[in-house]
Amino acid sequence: MNESHPIEHPVLVLVGPTAIGKTELSLQLAEHFGCEIVSVDSMQVYRFMDIGTAKVSIEERVRIPHHLIDVVDPDEEYDAASFVRDALQAINQIHARGRVPLLTGGTGLYLRALIDGLSSGIGQFPEIREQLQQRLALSGSKVMHEELMRCDRYSGERIHKNDTHRLLRALEIYQATGKPWSEHIRRHQRQKTSRFSNILQIGLTCDRDLLYRRIDLRTNRMLGSGLEEEVRGLIARGYSPQLKSMQAIGYRHMNNYLQDIWDMEETERLLARDTRRYAKRQYTWFGAIPGLEWFDVLDQEGIAKRVNDWIPRISSAPSKD
Repeated sequence: MNESHPIEHPVLVLVGPTAIGKTELSLQLAEHFGCEIVSVDSMQVYRFMDIGTAKVSIEERVRIPHHLIDVVDPDEEYDAASFVRDALQAINQIHARGRVPLLTGGTGLYLRALIDGLSSGIGQFPEIREQLQQRLALSGSKVMHEELMRCDRYSGERIHKNDTHRLLRALEIYQATGKPWSEHIRRHQRQKTSRFSNILQIGLTCDRDLLYRRIDLRTNRMLGSGLEEEVRGLIARGYSPQLKSMQAIGYRHMNNYLQDIWDMEETERLLARDTRRYAKRQYTWFGAIPGLEWFDVLDQEGIAKRVNDWIPRISSAPSKD
């Protein structure tokens, strides 16, 4: 695709924090407006990780076509660049079928990379990375995250201390360039135009107490639906608890339970707490996306009307050659 010519076919986006109710609403919108769903979720790309990532069921995938779910194994690398490549392929295929891609999920980094492009021009610095990895092994992620908060608070608020891959990358960029990673991203955003010229972006919000109750309920359901057995199965397949995928929310907590670091009551408490903190970081990410229109998740009539008002523009989109 020529980056100087934005995609003119319509693209619908529905994002929001974890547990807010994106899945059911996205299914309703897709069914009503003739969409296929493209997952914007950095964890749902992994096979065998279903309960902890709250994947849509097989029945729901039969009901509405879904893309970018079960793409790689848990020990394979997958990042924003991989997502952009795969998402663009899926979007082009959906457009070719005369349908509308509905991008939905909670990974703000992936969405911004897709819409605005990836930052370029920041190289790799192996010597600095090696030094940082040695320090990480000696000092731990908490100390390294505190350092990132001092030099790049914007990135620090978006990167969890257990996300050591991005944590070390942020510190590497700062030490090598003297500028925060977030500053490189902002500069890149000022120079870029959107990859899509006909896009409607909807963000879901709700009362914070309601969201936290939903998170608590989801946590309880995950534990009751077999998260422990899922993680035991992953370990039995040979997937190490130290893998990037196995350090995600839910999987990290269950690994700590299986290693007798926490009992089940503490596991549930900390899983709910960390999910709430993750939801806050998601709001921060989405809040920085230009053009995102916010709706209360309970205002489904208003959301449907907004999409319906936008849909007529589709008829003016050029047909695929």
